[in-house]
Amino acid sequence: MSYSIIDPNLYLISLDQKMTGFHHFISAWLYQSDEIAFLVDPGPRYSVDQLTGTLKKIGVRRLDYILLTHIHIDHAGGTGALLAHYPEARIICHPRAVSHMVSPLNLWQGSLKNLGVIAESYGEIIPVPAGAIEFRDRIETPSGDIKAIDTPGHAVHHLCFRFQDYLFAGEAAGIIHCLHQGIYARPTTPPIFKLKTSLSSIDRIIALDGSMICFGHYGFRTDVKQALTTAQSQLLSWVEMVKNQLEKGEDNLDKRIIEGLKKKDPSFANITYLPEDIRQREIYFIGNSLKGIKDYLDAAGPDPDKIPDHAVFTESHLN
Repeated sequence: MSYSIIDPNLYLISLDQKMTGFHHFISAWLYQSDEIAFLVDPGPRYSVDQLTGTLKKIGVRRLDYILLTHIHIDHAGGTGALLAHYPEARIICHPRAVSHMVSPLNLWQGSLKNLGVIAESYGEIIPVPAGAIEFRDRIETPSGDIKAIDTPGHAVHHLCFRFQDYLFAGEAAGIIHCLHQGIYARPTTPPIFKLKTSLSSIDRIIALDGSMICFGHYGFRTDVKQALTTAQSQLLSWVEMVKNQLEKGEDNLDKRIIEGLKKKDPSFANITYLPEDIRQREIYFIGNSLKGIKDYLDAAGPDPDKIPDHAVFTESHLN
C-alpha cells in the first residue's frame, strides 16, 4: 500500500485490492496535525491491515475521527476492523446510515447480492459499536471546523465533508483518473439514481468554495469549480445519450451508448488511455452506472426523483 503527501498534513492513501485492475481506484484520505487526526473512508475490510500498516508508517498513533462519506462496502466496509486498531476514534456518518453500520447484516447481504465475488473479495462488513458512531453536522477542532453536508446524489446516505479549504467529496461528483493525456472522468450513477438530486448535491459542493476537491475514486483536483461543473455536464449528457439510444431499441444498447459517449464526452473518451486492466474494471462499473440511468428514465409516476424510504438496501452498492 502506498501513500502520497498531497498538502502539509494531508495524505492520499491508496487502498489497492487483490482483484485485477483494482489499483489506483479506492483511497482513504488522512489529515494529521498536532491538533487533530481524522481519516475519510477507510475502504473495504480486505485492505484494513495494509491501511493500519501505512498509518503506522506515517506515524499515526491515534485517530480522533473516522468520517464516512457513505456506507457502500468499498468505502466503509472496513470501519469496524479499523476501529479495533484505533478504539478512541469517533465514527461520523449520515443519520440514515448509523443503524446499518451497527447492524450491517442487510448491508452485507445486499452487497453480496449485487457485487458477488467482488464483495467477497472486499471482505465481510463487521459491526461497529453503537456508542462509537453518530452523525454531527459540525465538529469543532483547534485546526478548524469539520462540516458535514448532505449530498444524496450517489447514495441517499452520502455526505461531503469540508475542512479548511479541502472538500472530501466521496462519489458525489463521480470518479477521476489522472493520465498524461488528461483526466478520465465518469459519473457514478448506480441504482437508485436521481438526476435532480445529483445535480443539486453538486451545487451544494460548489457553494462550499473549496480550493481542493478530494475524490474517493481516485485523487484530487484544484480546479474545483471546473471539476464540479464538468461532473454536472456529464450527468446531463449521459442521461441524454441513454435516452436517445433507448429510443433506438435494445440491440447492443450499452455498446452504442459507450461509443456515443466517447464522441460526445471528452473526459470519458480518455478511457482509451487507461491501462488495460483498469479499462476492463471500468467497463464493468460503467454498466452499472448506465443501469442506474436506465432505471431513472424508466421510472413511473410524476416524480422520478422521489427516493423511497427503503433505498439504503435497494441500492446496488457499486461504483
